Amino acid sequence: MELIIIETKTYIYNYSWESNEESLCALERRALFGKSSESSLLESSVKIDPSRSPFIRERLGVICEGNSFEELLEAVNQLEALDGFKVVFVQNPDDEKVGFKKLRKIEKEVGLHLKGEAELVDPTIWFGVMKTNERWVFGKYVKNEAVWLRHQWKPHSYSTALGTRLARAAVNIAAPNPDGIKMIDPCCGIGTVLIEALSMGIDIVGSDRNPLILSGVRENMEHFGLDGEVTLKDINDVTDHYDAAIIDLPYNLCSVITEDEQLEMLRSARRFATKVVIITLEDVDSVIEKAGFTIEDRAEVSKGRFVRQVLVCA
Repeated sequence: MELIIIETKTYIYNYSWESNEESLCALERRALFGKSSESSLLESSVKIDPSRSPFIRERLGVICEGNSFEELLEAVNQLEALDGFKVVFVQNPDDEKVGFKKLRKIEKEVGLHLKGEAELVDPTIWFGVMKTNERWVFGKYVKNEAVWLRHQWKPHSYSTALGTRLARAAVNIAAPNPDGIKMIDPCCGIGTVLIEALSMGIDIVGSDRNPLILSGVRENMEHFGLDGEVTLKDINDVTDHYDAAIIDLPYNLCSVITEDEQLEMLRSARRFATKVVIITLEDVDSVIEKAGFTIEDRAEVSKGRFVRQVLVCA
C-alpha cells in the first residue's frame, strides 16, 4: 500500500537530563533550536536526528492532531499508511503517567483507525501518539539510539578525558547545522570529541602536541569503524582555516599551563577558527577577551568534584 503522508513541519522532542547536566542541556537546546524550555518537551519546525543529542530521548513528527482523543482518531482515519506499522504511546514527562493497560488500549485504538496492516514484531515504520498539555498528536516516531554509550568503552582512555555525553553535546553546540562545516579539535587528547563528531558524519580533523597518544587516538577511531585524520601538531602551528573548533583547556590536569600560554593558544584559535567552543576547569573569561573573542553563551557541567565551563565564543 502506498504511503500517502505529507512530511510534517512540526516536531516534538522529548528531553531527559541529569541534574548536573541541566545547564549543558539548555545550552545545546539553544544551539540546536534557537530556544530553550523549562519543560521536558520542545516543539520546533527544526528537524534534528534524536541520536545526535545525549539528551533527546525521542522525536515525534506531528502529522495530525485533535483537541480530544476522538478528534485525533477521526484525523488518523483519513490517513493512508504502509503495511508493517507499529503504534507506540509516548509518555508526556510533564503530565501524569499513563498506566500500561490504558496506553496499550490507546495504541490499539489508533492502530485500528489506520489503514494498512500492523506489524508488532518487526515493524518497518513506527508511529507515535501523545497527549500534550493542549492536544492529542500523532506522527512518525524516532527513538534515540544512544550511540555515545557505546563510545564509552574504547581501547584507550584516561580518567581526566571528557565524558562522551559532554563531548557529543559540545559538537552539537559547535556545529548545530553541520552540513558543509569544517571542524577541528586541535588539542584532541585521546580523541573523545573526534569520535563523537565522526560518528555524526561531521568533517573534523584532530591534532595534539603529545606524540605518545596519537596511536591510541587512531586505534580508538578504528575500534568504532571511523576514519579520521589526526596529526602531531601544536595548536599554535595550525595553519588551515576552520568553521568551528572545540578546545579543552588545559590539555589535562597533569599539564597545567600558564595564563600567557592560554592566551597564546586562544589567539591561535582566533586566527584559524570562526567559532570556538572552549571547555575549561578555570575562569578564563579575561583571557578569552584578550584573545579577541566574545563569549556568546555558556553552561556549566559537573563531574565529581570538578566543574567544567562550556563557553561559546566567536
